[in-house]
Amino acid sequence: MDSSDQNVAAQLPKPAALRDAPQDTVSAPAGSAIFDAKGISIYYGAFRAVTDVSLTIYENEITAFIGPSGCGKTTMLRTLNRLNDLIPEARVEGDVHYRGASLYGAGVSPIAVRRRPNPFPKSIYDNVAYGPRINGIRNKGKLDEIVERSLRQAALWDEVKNRLGKSGLGLSGGQAQRLCIARTLAVEPDVVLMDEPASALDPIATGKIEDLMHEIKSQYTIVIVTHNMQQATRVSDRTAFYSVLVDSENDTRTGTLVEYGPTQQIFEDPKDSRTQAYVTGRMG
Repeated sequence: MDSSDQNVAAQLPKPAALRDAPQDTVSAPAGSAIFDAKGISIYYGAFRAVTDVSLTIYENEITAFIGPSGCGKTTMLRTLNRLNDLIPEARVEGDVHYRGASLYGAGVSPIAVRRRPNPFPKSIYDNVAYGPRINGIRNKGKLDEIVERSLRQAALWDEVKNRLGKSGLGLSGGQAQRLCIARTLAVEPDVVLMDEPASALDPIATGKIEDLMHEIKSQYTIVIVTHNMQQATRVSDRTAFYSVLVDSENDTRTGTLVEYGPTQQIFEDPKDSRTQAYVTGRMG
């Protein structure tokens, strides 16, 4: 995927907000399933990019997707907020249940599902306040409160509190990443999806992003895609390792889920030889 299409963070709102009509919802108890993917295969036209992925993602945990380039990590992540729907000829077979309801079922609004907080050429304040304003909040005092709270949660407030009127595009790479996260948190989502949240950042900025993930996971469920295996071991509770099935006859590569489990087990006692080869650096 072209780098311009990648998003640092995206969010799934609370379940009621996904539907075109209001509905009653009951929060799941701690440790229960948020996503339950069954037999997911993703196609672009006739090409099958990902095949037969089944996994369950749990509430208030950080789940990492790892694997070599082209293995379907980001494609699978985009299935969780229906961003693949925006790609011509893309289609998903199988189903993803989100808190027990089909994410691809009738009545689910894909527009609500696929909110993306990419930075705007607006002030830092307006970047964070954008989502709440769209949701109908107009009171200046309430917006001030949300902006400060979100920037504090994103560990950015102390760095930007005296320049909230300045453009968000003037921030450093690490600050811009955290601004995207602040924009996500401002709308109080249920799930936060992160695609390479610390890519191209120095170790200090990376550490701040990772500390932030630890701090907010008690309030949110987080799924990240990362090429950094050390990052996966530092931040995630569970890890899914994806690999590539190569069809030399047709010159195609299809992503597949090889192994999924607690992060410590995946890295210290993998059950599949392909997982062991990857986490020990013997295959790319």
